[in-house]
Amino acid sequence: MPTILTDCSHMGRHTPRCASRLIPMTEAADSFSLGFIALLLVVFLMKIWLTHRQIRHVMRHRGQVPKAFSDVIDLAAHQKAADYTAAKGRLETVEVAWQMALLLGWTLLGGLNVLNHWLLTWMPVGFGQQLVLLLAFGLVSALLDVPLSAYRTFVLEQKFGFNRNTFPQWLADGFKGAMVAMALGIPMAALFLWLMESAGTLWWLWSWGVYMGFSVLMMWVVPTFIAPLFNSFQPLEDASLRERVNALMQRCGFQPSGFFVVDGSRRSAHANAYFTGWGKAKRVVFYDTLLSQLSPSELEAVLAHELGHFHHKHLSKRVSTMAVITLVAFALLGWLSSQAWFYVGLGVEPNTFGPNHAVALLLFMLTAPLPGFVIGPMMAAVSRRDEFQADHFASLHAPAAHLAIALTKLYQGNASTLTPDPLYVAFYHSHPPASQRLARLNP
Repeated sequence: MPTILTDCSHMGRHTPRCASRLIPMTEAADSFSLGFIALLLVVFLMKIWLTHRQIRHVMRHRGQVPKAFSDVIDLAAHQKAADYTAAKGRLETVEVAWQMALLLGWTLLGGLNVLNHWLLTWMPVGFGQQLVLLLAFGLVSALLDVPLSAYRTFVLEQKFGFNRNTFPQWLADGFKGAMVAMALGIPMAALFLWLMESAGTLWWLWSWGVYMGFSVLMMWVVPTFIAPLFNSFQPLEDASLRERVNALMQRCGFQPSGFFVVDGSRRSAHANAYFTGWGKAKRVVFYDTLLSQLSPSELEAVLAHELGHFHHKHLSKRVSTMAVITLVAFALLGWLSSQAWFYVGLGVEPNTFGPNHAVALLLFMLTAPLPGFVIGPMMAAVSRRDEFQADHFASLHAPAAHLAIALTKLYQGNASTLTPDPLYVAFYHSHPPASQRLARLNP
């Protein structure tokens, strides 16, 4: 651990603050800073390169519908999907650059350090100041995300005919989202800070247990209490369709709590369906836009695909995988939080006479996506395998041709490109390309 010399002076109304100076900058901090910069640069260049590959690949194939889809998708729809994908890619490039700039701004350029020390001029160092630091960081980060979020909704999605949101509704959603985030986040943040202070050297293990318990609880809380705050969920009124999907679920050995239609068309023209919840809170949810696009037999096939995920226990496996990954992450955080070079190497002067728990949490959350980018392709590959398994399960309980038609309609309705770049797919896509899925359904 490096030696930190301090020069203490009264910086605020409540308590002295110690402005820490590292003399000299340790080799550990220097090395960590250089490694961080190198990793950030590699990830940034890789993301930009992959996005540009995707745009170029899609636009090269813009002029002709792939042979497998030429009978069902016209050239105009294919070109709309290509243009939509390219537009999303260009926005993605801006978002990546913005995210990397913010990461540098919060860390090596001193943003988090300034915010932390500014709060220390108004509050005594301790639990309260640490909690306020987390809240202030969250608020500033949310505000910095607003411009690009608004552009995506009201410019990009609007241009391609998908946005049905209004500005007042968008603001209301943002306000409700902030309220929910604070209602859930403040108690969790306080609990984590308390564990870091009071649970000894194994605080990270207790925190991991709390995090996993909270994540599982949310599987019940979100569909039951939170989702209805943003959308209206009405019971499926079509008696014949309800009877049809209920019979399918019984054949597959499932018993849901109910079938619901969500008013997704209030905000977007995109269509979807999903199986959500946990235990008695399990429910089947259809977007109203989906009901307008698919026939009953096609909806049945889509539901069979969703049931395939439950049959193969994909959700449980993903929860188990995330439990292992987050356990490693919490253990790493537990070690890094005790290393002064971790703070100094990322541009933060740690508090000498007080806790640094919030700073450690924020630095870790800021930097974790960089190594996470490395494991992303592995997680995406597992997800694509799961989709193939669910497709196969669906083909055993509903005609494969119906699922193929439904998928084609969904790709067309959502303007999903039929010709994605293979390497971009390998890194990012949780679902296989349309051509691969249909080739397996129609061998």
